[in-house]
Amino acid sequence: MAVLSTNERNALADGQFGLPEKRAYPMPDASHARNAKARAAEEFGKGNLSSAEKARIDRKANEILGET
Repeated sequence: MAVLSTNERNALADGQFGLPEKRAYPMPDASHARNAKARAAEEFGKGNLSSAEKARIDRKANEILGET
């Protein structure tokens, strides 16, 4: 997974984030989508994400990964 610079992250459209209203969980490509799913699972397990937020992130990542 390539690291996103601040400029690259800022240039992403809101639709490229798992939680666009927070601009959290960027997913410009498949490797970032896989990482977003993993991080969302971790944060859900810690109680930092709701099940609805995790589902939104997973749904967006699955679209990118072709796992609809």
